[in-house]
Amino acid sequence: MSDRTFPEESQKKTLHRLILFRVAIVTFLLGITAFVQIEETGPLPPSALRSVYWVVSITYLLSFFYAILPRAVGDFKVNVYIQALGDVVLVTTLVCLTGGSESSYSVLYPLIVIYSALFLERRGGYTLALACSLAYGLSLYGEYYGVFYGISTGRRYMALYVFLRVFVNAASFFVVALLTSFVVEREKKLRVMLEEREDAFNQLDVLHRSIIESVDTGILTLNLRGEIKSFNRAAEEITGYRFREVRNRPVEDIFPGVSVFLGEERDGAGKRGMADRLELEFDRGQERKTIGFASSALRDGKGDRIGRILIFQDLTARKEMEKEVERSKRLALLGEMTACFAHEMRNPLASISGSVQMLRRELDLGETEERLMKIILRGRDQLESLLKDFLLLARPGGERREKVDVPEVIRDVLESIRFSSEWNEAITVVNEAREAVPVLGNRQEIRQVIWNLVLNAVQAMPEGGCVGVRTSTVQKNGMIYLAVEVSDQGDGVQAEDPMRVFEPFFTTREKGTGLGLTVVKRITESHGGAVGVESRPGRGSTFTLLFPGYEG
Repeated sequence: MSDRTFPEESQKKTLHRLILFRVAIVTFLLGITAFVQIEETGPLPPSALRSVYWVVSITYLLSFFYAILPRAVGDFKVNVYIQALGDVVLVTTLVCLTGGSESSYSVLYPLIVIYSALFLERRGGYTLALACSLAYGLSLYGEYYGVFYGISTGRRYMALYVFLRVFVNAASFFVVALLTSFVVEREKKLRVMLEEREDAFNQLDVLHRSIIESVDTGILTLNLRGEIKSFNRAAEEITGYRFREVRNRPVEDIFPGVSVFLGEERDGAGKRGMADRLELEFDRGQERKTIGFASSALRDGKGDRIGRILIFQDLTARKEMEKEVERSKRLALLGEMTACFAHEMRNPLASISGSVQMLRRELDLGETEERLMKIILRGRDQLESLLKDFLLLARPGGERREKVDVPEVIRDVLESIRFSSEWNEAITVVNEAREAVPVLGNRQEIRQVIWNLVLNAVQAMPEGGCVGVRTSTVQKNGMIYLAVEVSDQGDGVQAEDPMRVFEPFFTTREKGTGLGLTVVKRITESHGGAVGVESRPGRGSTFTLLFPGYEG
């Protein structure tokens, strides 16, 4: 639908306003006429007043007609032309009935020209100015020659006077049309310029919002009272809050402790300054994150400070990576140390072990000597076990790799663990290791991993309980993995971070070395896998291994 086709909402409202304006003018005219008739102070005879009433009544009827006309005539400009020409006829009739050249109702002609120029622009204004000039001229010449009153006024007025009066009024109509159309055109140009500027502003605003919403860094703005005024998409994802939840709230409600960072301090030059960066722990429900902040002043076009911009990132993954790198460095250092330590210890330990075995066979030992000899042998076994763990830490992932049936290894470990000195008859074992995808790895090392986890579960339940072992095949990132879960019903990991159990020498047992689970992690990762733990204090722990499946 073109902009000239009726009805559009704006054009429809324009026609309604025009009709209401006409009704208001006519109603005012009716009131004046009635007042004149009641007070009998007007120059018009009763017959002329009755004619005014008829014109007013006809105008009301025409207004009703104009209101329903758009249903038949859909063009907006045609509707305005019809109303304007009808108003010219009505005003001319009023002028003729109320004294012609002496009628004060000729002032209504400029009103018609004005609204015609407003709604029909320059051409419409000039057309109606011409129509008003012709109508007014005909009314005055009709009066001059006695057409309307039957009596000529030519004896009172000269033809030149009538001509000049018509000319002056006609000129005023065209001047009004010119000025109104000039104002309309200027307003139209200004409106176009404003729309262009608004469109450019909207494009810049869209670009600004696209940039702000596309970055993966949280961005929020604060006013001088520290209340949140904007909150981008990344900020919502990091915090879990929606903008409607935090809008106009103090930033301290969302990030407790950040107000100290934002607080202004005077530097050595006497200017206000602040720390460059800050890291805070952020809790949202069960999730705990480390968030890094940076801030800068928010200023207006004059350079006056109107608030602050707060930029923040989720550093949790980076912190975990840093911890992992630090653990790797410690393990690498430990590997170097253990390699040297094991080399230096193995030969003396072998000599001591061989000598003790020979003395035990050659000497006739009494009860006390036999007990001491057993103590020495137990110490030897503990040292050998410790050296074995050190060697696994130093050189995991042996060269020899083969297809390993992990459920079979699990059955072997569960049968052997019953003969361990750590076994407790109050412990039950639930083996849910089913046939699953095989693993390419070192069979002895994988057995050591399973052994350490099951032994850890047994040691966690000195009063008895259930050890559960389960295998399954899972798909992750397009790859197939074998998952091994070992659970217990012990007291759980007594540490703020359960993953600390995989750190070297971390242990909660008096006689533990803190290397068993470190060996588990080291061997699993050397096979391209991963290890995790879920623990709840007083409700046990579940260790999960993921090994890449072998489909060759």
